[in-house]
Formats: sequence, C-alpha cells, structure tokens
Amino acid sequence: MSTTGTASGLAELVSDYLSVLANERGASAHTLRAYQRELENFAAWLRESYAGLVVDGIEHTQIRAYLGTLYERGLSKASAARALAAIRSWFKWLARARHIEQNAAALVATPKLPRHLPRVPSIEQMNRVVDSVRDDAASWPARDRAILEMLYGCGIRNAELTGLNLGDIHWSNEAVLVRGKGQKQRYVPLGDAAAQALRAYLAERSARLVAASREKPADTPALFLNLHLRGLAAASGGQARLTTRSVGRIVKRIAILRGLPADVHPHTLRHAFGTHLLEEGADLRAIQELLGHERLSTTQRYTQITAAQLTEVYDRTHPRAK
Repeated sequence: MSTTGTASGLAELVSDYLSVLANERGASAHTLRAYQRELENFAAWLRESYAGLVVDGIEHTQIRAYLGTLYERGLSKASAARALAAIRSWFKWLARARHIEQNAAALVATPKLPRHLPRVPSIEQMNRVVDSVRDDAASWPARDRAILEMLYGCGIRNAELTGLNLGDIHWSNEAVLVRGKGQKQRYVPLGDAAAQALRAYLAERSARLVAASREKPADTPALFLNLHLRGLAAASGGQARLTTRSVGRIVKRIAILRGLPADVHPHTLRHAFGTHLLEEGADLRAIQELLGHERLSTTQRYTQITAAQLTEVYDRTHPRAK
C-alpha cells in the first residue's frame, strides 16, 4: 500500500494520474486541462480543510462536502457533476494502482441534472447555411465551406476536424480517417458535397502556401490552415494548423448570419448529422459507428431528440391532443 497521501502526496498523485491520461489513454488536451483543473481544486480544498489527510483516508462524506462548497460558490449542478466525474475517475485509478483500499468516490451520487435536449437545426436550415458560405460571412469562404461540409457531412468532432492531415483523406475509397477520443481511429464516408468543397479549398490552400514561401514552397501536413498561416515557420512547428477555438468562431458567425440561434457551435452540426440520419431511416448501430460512440446509449440521445420533435408535432396538430 502506498503512503504517498500526504499534503504534497495528493498533488503528486494528481500529477501521476494526469500523466496516465495523457500517455496511456491518449486523452485530448481539452480533457487534460479540465481534469487538471477539477482535481487540483479538489486537492487544494482537502489540504485547506483537512491538513495532513492521506489519500487513503478520504471518505465519501468529504467528497460530498466538497460538492457542497461548489454549490455555495454558485456553481451549477452540471459543473458539480463534471467535478465529481473527474474525482471518480481519479479514485478509480487510485484503487487500481493500490493507493487506496476503498473507492470512496463510488459512494457519492451524481447530482440530478435537468434533462434538456439540444436544439438541432432542420435539414432545410442546415442546407441553407452550408450552401451560403460567402465573403459576407467568411474570411476564407472555400476553407470555411469545407469546414461546414466536414462537420455536418461527416459528423466529426471539432478536435477531430482540426487534427486531420492531408494524408487522412482517402480519395480512392471516398473516406476520411478520423482519430477520435482516446486516439481511437475510424473511417467515415466522404460525401460528394464534402469532397467537392475540399477540392476547391485544397486548390486555394496550395496557392496560399506557394505565395507565402520565398525560397521554396512551404509545406504542412495540416489539412485546415489558419487564415494568415501563423506558425508556418519551422521554429513554430511548421504547421499553421487551425485551432478548435477558431472553428467555433467560424461556425457561429456563419450560422448566426444565416438565421440560426446564437448558441450554435461545431457540436451542433454533429448533433444535426446524427439526428438527420435517424430521421431519414438510418440504423442506430450504423450511426453509432459513424459518430465513433463507444456506447450505444450515447447514440440513443438522438432518438430522444426525434421523439421530442414527434411529440411537439402531435401536440400541435392532433385534435385529441388539446
């Protein structure tokens, strides 16, 4: 049994777990930042509230007390649930690594969250948005059209999109190699509209790289590049890869200018992809594979969305519903 659970040991055990997430489980940078924030906050609270507490001495009542402090600070149940998820994951690893005998976090119930379904644009709305990417709504129309086509046409995540390289587009097979959560790979079909948009963008991409080079043509494996090719210099890694934050801004700006709600973000297009496939008769298992969901229960959220839409139509139109 490890005895590294002193005040300094808590920080060390958090650091060790984050290393496992990064090196063994392939967690994304976003996940690592979120878990680091939540676990370091929890460890700091333990040091302040229970000086000298060893990790094997942490009880479920103390974890519940910590969640109570989050509510007192004005955090929502969703925020508390995210903190608890990080703590549970840490404790699960602590138990497996034999740093603790009993997993106290397993005894703490998840805060009950209000169930609200994400608003998903209709097929007509999505077609209007994707088909109308012009100079008034985009700084690089060819690139931004290709981004929307890939997000909606392939159903990939924002981080998966920005992580794509040129070699991941398999033109002969009409497929895209996508690296998902935990570095899991999957192939998704490349539809005609997305392929056409990509070809138009790639022509402009090549021209911009040539124009940016002085002695020899600049090169980068990244598929989607930022507008001013920042970071293309070798000293900066030489990629000029577009960031997920930039993709979020691009999607929101175009969507709002085309009449969609202000809460639209890249994941909205992924929800629309799954929902519209289901509405058109696609098998739920096939949608699960396309989206890269590990559990079918995650994919089944799209059936809830569709059921809610059907209920709304029924309530509005059937004479016996009123």
